[in-house]
Amino acid sequence: MSIQSHAAVIQEQSFRRPQFHALFWAMLGLVVVGIGAGIYALYFGHHQTLGVTREVPWGIAISTYAYLAIISTGLCALAAISHLFGGNSLAPLANRMVWLSVAAILGAFLVIGLELENVWRMPLGVILYPNPTSNIWWMGTLYGMAVGIMMAELFLIITRRYKIAVILGVAAAVTELLANSNLGSVFASLNARPFWYGSQLPIFFLASAFLSGAAAIVLFTNVAGRLRSEKPSAQTMKAMQSAGKVMMLMMFLITIATAWKFINAYTGSEQTLVAAQTLVSGPLSSSFWVFEITIGLALPFAILLISRLQSTQAMTAAALMILVGQFFSRLNMVVAGQLVPQFSGYEGIPQLNHYAPTAPEIMIAVSGIGVLGLCFLIGEYFLGERFRHDHE
Repeated sequence: MSIQSHAAVIQEQSFRRPQFHALFWAMLGLVVVGIGAGIYALYFGHHQTLGVTREVPWGIAISTYAYLAIISTGLCALAAISHLFGGNSLAPLANRMVWLSVAAILGAFLVIGLELENVWRMPLGVILYPNPTSNIWWMGTLYGMAVGIMMAELFLIITRRYKIAVILGVAAAVTELLANSNLGSVFASLNARPFWYGSQLPIFFLASAFLSGAAAIVLFTNVAGRLRSEKPSAQTMKAMQSAGKVMMLMMFLITIATAWKFINAYTGSEQTLVAAQTLVSGPLSSSFWVFEITIGLALPFAILLISRLQSTQAMTAAALMILVGQFFSRLNMVVAGQLVPQFSGYEGIPQLNHYAPTAPEIMIAVSGIGVLGLCFLIGEYFLGERFRHDHE
């Protein structure tokens, strides 16, 4: 047996463990349950099974789509920086970031596909009926292009044609960054929703992308090592520390941006004030203060600062907290912008709209996270050597 084939057998045997199988079936179960919920909603009617209404048409499925798409953008951008400037410390994680970026956007596509009542119209509409004046058309087109480019880049990485892969990686990153800022513009261009409207949101989404991408690669790199019972190498540890620095910087910037968002809301129109109050002291206050601010920003920043990025356990815990916080940040942003009625102040119009996700809606949302987790495990099993030795 050759050395390479022997190494492959060792790698395969290292994954024949209860932890790997438990995670695999858990992630597959989330995907199956989510697809089942989507079929159930399609059969019985979205208006009957989902918690969205005419007043609140976008719910947890839309926020989860944005969450996964933003993670994909962050991973793709960090991978492109690593490949383009190969000498930097993030380079050992670059190939894994490319694969996870593809996995995250596939999860986002599944969620939005299950949420749409006529899912088959989306790909047909993008191709057969292009509308360059539509932000949503550009969003689907750009993310679709990014997936195709990244799949080609991944193939070139596997076949060790790195020079062309770097070119495609940069093209994918540019496409994803445009798609991400366009996703922010989908919300920011709706002047009927004052809490979203403005030029800040696309930039906020880009900062969130780098934060989420850095957190995701730290978390998944540590999980990959745990599944193999391996301690991170010196290069991997240095790369995780660089990702930790990105997390700290982005948390600082997002905290400032969030503070200014609320300062402007409290000095703005009546609708922006009421929307901000739903987060600060209203029905979304627990989600905002506990998950988005405390778990998503304050605690992970403190953990990284105290540990000085010297502990993989501390960095992983902070990364997990950030990803949880970012999930609720997307949900809070989407819901808060719709709770204020568009015609508030008139007789018969409630002061606030109501939204609560239903069980099928939550199942659809978690199916996207299941796709990300499932693809991560498949990638580690079949492409683990490319992820571990991409610097060679």
